[in-house]
Amino acid sequence: MAENRAGTECLSADRLGVGYRGKALIRDIGFRLERGQILTLVGPNGAGKSTILKTVCGQIPAVAGCVRIGSRDIRRIPRGELAKKMAVVLTERVRPELMTCFEAVALGRYPHTDRFGTLTETDRVVVRGALSRVGAEHLSEREFSELSDGQRQRVLLARALAQEPEVLVLDEPTSFLDIRHKTALLEILYEEAHEKGRTILMAMHEITLAEEISDLVLAVGADGTVRLGEPRELLTDAFVGKLFGMDPEHEGGRFWPVVRRAGW
Repeated sequence: MAENRAGTECLSADRLGVGYRGKALIRDIGFRLERGQILTLVGPNGAGKSTILKTVCGQIPAVAGCVRIGSRDIRRIPRGELAKKMAVVLTERVRPELMTCFEAVALGRYPHTDRFGTLTETDRVVVRGALSRVGAEHLSEREFSELSDGQRQRVLLARALAQEPEVLVLDEPTSFLDIRHKTALLEILYEEAHEKGRTILMAMHEITLAEEISDLVLAVGADGTVRLGEPRELLTDAFVGKLFGMDPEHEGGRFWPVVRRAGW
C-alpha cells in the first residue's frame, strides 16, 4: 500500500438510497474508501449502477442517506469547490462543438482558473501532461468531433485527470476500447490510485478486470440488492452466476470458463 493511502477516509456513502422522483430503486448502499482505493460496481445492465454513480457525484439527488468527501456532505460543498475535488466521466456522449482535443481537455482546468477561464502556462502543462498520460498527445490539435469512440474515451479521461481531483468517478471507462487500450487505461487508473492517491469509483462490465484492479467491489443485483466485499472473496463463479441470473453448470455450459477469462 502506498504511503499516501494510509488511514485517510476520502469518499463514503451512508445508507444511501438512489432512484428518481423520490422513489428509491436501490436502498442502504454503504461504503467507505480511503485515499487511493478503487471501488468497482458490477452487475447486469439496468440494475442501477449508473444511477448510483450519478447520485454519488451529485448529478441526481439522493432519495435517502448521504455521500461524503472526507467529513463533508457533498450537498453542502459549493459546485466550484466540488469540481476541484471530484472529476466525472459518464457514458453520455459528449460533443464539444468546434473544439480541438487540447481545448476539450483544458475544460478540466476551469475549476482552477480565474472567472474568465484564462489558462496559465501551468494549466497548459497540466493539459499536455494529461493528454500524454492517456497516450493521446498526438491528438492534441485534432477536432474532438472527428475522433473514434475509443479516442474520445481517452480524451475524456485526460480531461478528468487535468482536473487533478481527489476522486474519479467513471462509468464503463473501458467501453469502446480494444484490449490493448483497455489494459493501458486500467494501468493508468491503478497508478493514479496507488501512486497518486486518487480514490476511484467506477462501473465495469468486465468481471475479471474488476477482480484484478479493485480493492472493493459493490455487486448490484437486478432486484435492487447490493453486496460489498473484496473481489476475490465476493466474485466466485457461483455468486457471479447468481448475480447475472444464470447457472454456470447449465446456462453457461462449456463457454463459462471462456466468458470468465474474457471478463464477461
